[in-house]
Amino acid sequence: MRGGSRAQPKPRAKTPPSTRKSSASGAGVSNGYAPAKLRAAESVGLSARQALLASCFVLVLVLTAILLTGGRAHKLGTETGSTTGSLFARLGFKLTSVRVQGASRLALTDILKAANVYRDMPLLSLDLGKLQADLQAVGWVRSVRVVRLLPDTLVLEVVERPQVAIWQDAGFARVIDDRGEVIPEADARMFARLPLVVGPGANDHVGQIINAVAQRAGLMSRVEAMIRVDNRRWDLRLKDGSLIQLPVTGIDAALIALEQLEVKSRILELGFERVDLRNPDVVSVRPRSAPAPGPLVADGV
Repeated sequence: MRGGSRAQPKPRAKTPPSTRKSSASGAGVSNGYAPAKLRAAESVGLSARQALLASCFVLVLVLTAILLTGGRAHKLGTETGSTTGSLFARLGFKLTSVRVQGASRLALTDILKAANVYRDMPLLSLDLGKLQADLQAVGWVRSVRVVRLLPDTLVLEVVERPQVAIWQDAGFARVIDDRGEVIPEADARMFARLPLVVGPGANDHVGQIINAVAQRAGLMSRVEAMIRVDNRRWDLRLKDGSLIQLPVTGIDAALIALEQLEVKSRILELGFERVDLRNPDVVSVRPRSAPAPGPLVADGV
């Protein structure tokens, strides 16, 4: 207005220092403008107590996953599994004891060697599936169950293959189980108490002859070897040299006939050269030949 004082412009309001600092420091912010969501994100954080609780929760989840998968969780990542196992080992989850159940003294060494575990190894990173497969490959073992007992024990529940006979064929003597399968780790010299079966195919039919003869304790105690003939039938060689010829079929009936003959004439005690039981209608017995008389020897005067 003329003749009057000119209106002075109002001073621009100053931005408080704290507001300017907050607006200028936002990540990815242009022209000093920070959206409300971004400003809210800047203030998000966990207290020390909350971080500790979150870490413990994660560790519990990892432990649960390992237990539920039977030790196979590390297949998802070898490095992660190894790190986790080492971490828990430092917390006390490490191997200090191995219990083997159901295994004989002779089998124990081979089983522990195949297990390939060592003291203080991380227990939670142990691959139970691979361990079971390695133990299943041991000749002594028919089946095995691996149990992890936290915090420090491994249990191996073994079903051992029974050693039923020594199979002699082609100059080799091998221990076989009830299915005729060879137990490679078993030394036949350590099983002299077992019955001897001889010949090609004798192992495949061992259950048949062992069961039939073992039911007759008196006969079993006299048998030296059970011989497979032409892979069709069996001969029993007794310790006194006698031979019992069994039929292709009807072994039990033939042995019953032998028992009746023993009751009547005590043939097993008296001895014989051969008893032929191959014909179910006729039992043929060949007496033992009398030794030929030796030459006369004159006494000196």
